[in-house]
Amino acid sequence: MKIFITSCIPEIGISLLQKKYNVKVYNKPGPISRKQLIKEVKHCDGIISLLTDKIDKEVIDSMPNCKVIANYAVGFNNIDVNYAKSKGIIVTNTPDVLTDSTADLAIALALACARRFVEGEQMMRKNKFKGWHPKLLLGMELNNKFFGILGAGRIGSATAIRAASFGCKILYYSNKRNEGLERKTGAKKVMLNTLLKISDIVSIHLPLNIKTNQLLSKDKLELLKPSSILINTARGEIVDEKHLIKMLRSRKIFAAGFDVFDNEPNVNPALLNLKNAVLLPHVGSATNDARNAMSLLTAKNIDAVLSGKTPITPV
Repeated sequence: MKIFITSCIPEIGISLLQKKYNVKVYNKPGPISRKQLIKEVKHCDGIISLLTDKIDKEVIDSMPNCKVIANYAVGFNNIDVNYAKSKGIIVTNTPDVLTDSTADLAIALALACARRFVEGEQMMRKNKFKGWHPKLLLGMELNNKFFGILGAGRIGSATAIRAASFGCKILYYSNKRNEGLERKTGAKKVMLNTLLKISDIVSIHLPLNIKTNQLLSKDKLELLKPSSILINTARGEIVDEKHLIKMLRSRKIFAAGFDVFDNEPNVNPALLNLKNAVLLPHVGSATNDARNAMSLLTAKNIDAVLSGKTPITPV
């Protein structure tokens, strides 16, 4: 059976599959082109895709032998899951294994924004530090602040637990009540508008879908306090990025931390000139631990399906 992997994932997963299957890896720089993707998957029994690969009806129709699409990500908005299902194709993802790495990064972004790390670091590199001053780069302490979580799933909950250890008071917005999170942190479930109005820090941990696309619209963003911080490690399209930039520029909010962007990998040039924006290149899961675990899980999902077994993490 043939497996196609759309990018060079860590070797641990590739090695596992090579023991039983004919594996081909696209190893050129950058995302695979659509034309090349359709060409490569034509005769494959399974593929490992990245979130940058759009697996839509056209791509799915081009691979009549495919039985499984293993997405190397937690999110799967890049795949037409319903159409894949109609064709008898199983779609899997990689939950759990990148929870800690992404939650760590969300807190790192919150701290970087609150304590103005980027401004301070640039000051030092440009040799502009002239000595200690009582008002130099004044920021925000996390202790006793309201930390709002949008989406109290695995990553959102892990982020909340970390924030609580800094003395934050946890609010969360979610479809379902998370009693475990409430017991661990004293978190309170609230409506979205309430969370946005009250929170000092808002961290986004929602999947991207029809309901969450542009969830933080202009009107919702305007509910944030001028002293608030917005963190996004989920998907850029959840936020009205253009209006958020306007708010950052006019100091209607204190700062924002971005690990994801609207229209990735393109980044709005206006963000590059904002001192109160911390920008990272989508590295939420970028630890050896997480990426190796993701590679192994995608490989095990492929193997399970092609061996006639139940996948480990089906969507």
